Amino acid sequence: MFDVVAERDRPGQVHYTWVSGPNPGYGFSTGTSDGREMSDADIEASIRNFLAQVDPETGYIE
Repeated sequence: MFDVVAERDRPGQVHYTWVSGPNPGYGFSTGTSDGREMSDADIEASIRNFLAQVDPETGYIE
């Protein structure tokens, strides 16, 4: 589970906090270069990409 928050004053910028992960407060941010809002599919793809990089033993990107 992720807490997904779009920045109101920076269109296209999204912050993700991995609330069900093993490391409290761990997450990542993404953004579009043209300020376009990210679609649900874009957000899901970003999360899947992040999780694919996470070491299952540490819960961090190594």
